[in-house]
Amino acid sequence: MSRLHRYATTLRWTGNRGTGTSAYAAYGRDHEVEADGRPDLALTSDPAFRGDPARWNPELLLLASLSSCHQLWYLHLCAEAGIAVLAYEDRAEAVMEEEASGAGRFVEAVLRPVVTIAPGNDAARAAALHRDAGAKCFIARSMNFPVRHEPEIRTA
Repeated sequence: MSRLHRYATTLRWTGNRGTGTSAYAAYGRDHEVEADGRPDLALTSDPAFRGDPARWNPELLLLASLSSCHQLWYLHLCAEAGIAVLAYEDRAEAVMEEEASGAGRFVEAVLRPVVTIAPGNDAARAAALHRDAGAKCFIARSMNFPVRHEPEIRTA
């Protein structure tokens, strides 16, 4: 039996510099996203599209969501497998291809988690669980581009 989970956010554009969208260069790309009970996120467009480089943009959030979802599933699977993860850091990257028309799409993401496990744990099994986490991650399963994993397993 499947279950439905619903999510809700509110987005507010904060980039009106006085004349709205009267011209392409006349308005800011700044906006805020909120969800009940959570801190607001200050967002903008990618700096390549006139955005503020000090703010998050949708492309970074997509990559962060992939990385976060993978990590959460991975930790879950390690706990079930009796593998004690002591540290986890992912330096993820993604590539977006922009077409001449201005439209674009992501063509690839690479997750590069560096995982430290407790002595005596099975490093090969810890590495293999990344494949399983990728197969279960809700976000990765929703993407229409490849999400690769290049894990590094260390023993404390």
